[in-house]
Amino acid sequence: MAHRQRETARVPEDKTCVSCGRRIQWRAKWTSNWDEVRYCSADCRRRGVTQIDQELEARILTLLRAASSIGSADAAHAVGGDGWRDLVEPARRAARRLVSTGQIQIVQNGSVVDPSTAKGPFRIRRTR
Repeated sequence: MAHRQRETARVPEDKTCVSCGRRIQWRAKWTSNWDEVRYCSADCRRRGVTQIDQELEARILTLLRAASSIGSADAAHAVGGDGWRDLVEPARRAARRLVSTGQIQIVQNGSVVDPSTAKGPFRIRRTR
């Protein structure tokens, strides 16, 4: 008795979250609306991209014009002044978004790392 072979579903390429810059992996429940998926989570959908986020992206690029690399908190310090600690995670998100556009790279211990999985402090440098 011959068995029918299942068609293998085409899995679309991963996307990048508009808010946090992390990779969004395709899920079967998104089959009908994969083109509309923009955020990786409800938290990112709520947060969106604010003017501070755009300011941080611009500051990262400005700082990189003057230096070959910067720390992940340097842009937060430049934008936030005394309240810079509250902007460290938004600065990391801004860096991940810039990686997805191909403008910068995230580096740990001298090696380029995947921004979706990087943990701990990292440096930011221009794309070579």
